[in-house]
Amino acid sequence: MVRLATLLRRDAALRLYDAGSGLPVVFQHGLGGGEAQVAQTFPTGFRRVTLECRGHGGSSLGERRPFSFEMFADDVRAAADQAGLERFVAGGVSMGAAIALRLACRHPKRVSALVLVRPAWTFAAAPENMRPIAEVAELILQHDIDEARTLFAQSATATRLYREAPDNLSSLLGYFDRPDAKGFAQVLANIASDGPGVSERDVAGLAIPALVVGNAMDAVHPLSSAYTLAAAIPNATFAEVTPKAADSKKHFNELHAQITTFLQSHSKVRSLLPS
Repeated sequence: MVRLATLLRRDAALRLYDAGSGLPVVFQHGLGGGEAQVAQTFPTGFRRVTLECRGHGGSSLGERRPFSFEMFADDVRAAADQAGLERFVAGGVSMGAAIALRLACRHPKRVSALVLVRPAWTFAAAPENMRPIAEVAELILQHDIDEARTLFAQSATATRLYREAPDNLSSLLGYFDRPDAKGFAQVLANIASDGPGVSERDVAGLAIPALVVGNAMDAVHPLSSAYTLAAAIPNATFAEVTPKAADSKKHFNELHAQITTFLQSHSKVRSLLPS
C-alpha cells in the first residue's frame, strides 16, 4: 500500500510517498526521475519514503532559485520529519545517492545506514560526467524544443553515448519530451553544476554501514564514482551489477538482491542494539 501526502515548503508543494512497513528507508530518485523510478529500483519488504524533488513528478518548482543539493536535501529532511522518522536509512539512485550522502554527513544522528546506487557525484561540483546533462539544459534554454533536440541528436556527445552508453542517451533524449522542458531545464542546469557539498574528510568520518552499487556501460554514472565512494566510506560494501544497457531485467533483479541483503543485515544488527 502506498500512502500519498503533500509536503508544503513555502510556495512549493512537494509530493511525498510512503510505502510498505518495517525498516524505514528514505530513498530518493535521480535527476529527472520520480516515484516510478524509485518503485522500479527499490525492493519491497521495507518501509520506503520518497519525496519527489522540486520540478520532479507531481512536485512544483516553487520560486526559489537556484536549485541545489542543499535545497533538495533540506526538503528531504523535512519529508522525513513529516513522516515521523527520527532515524532512518538514507539512500537513492544517482542524484538521490548524492542527497543521501549529504544527509548522512550533515545529520549523522538521523541516518543509520546508506544505500548509494549508481552515484554520479563524489566530492566535486560539476563533475565531467554531468557535462552531457548541462549540454542538454543549455540547448533547451537557448532554442525551441525541436531545434534543441535536433542539435543534440547531431552532437558529438550524442554520437559518443550512442556507441558507449545507449541507456544514458535514451534518458537524455527524454528531457526534450517533457511537457515542462523549458522550466525543468533550469533544474538540470543548476544540479549538473552543483555537488553534494561534502568532502573526503566528511565521508571518512561516517560511522555507519553503507552499500555502494555501480555498473559499467554508464557515462553519466561512471563505475569509478562508485569505487571512489566505496573506498572513502570506512564501513562500505561495494557491489557491481549488470548494466541496464546490457540487460535491464537482470540489472534490477541483481540490484534488488543486493539492497535486500544489505538492509536485512542492517535490520538484524539494529535488533541486537540496546533500546
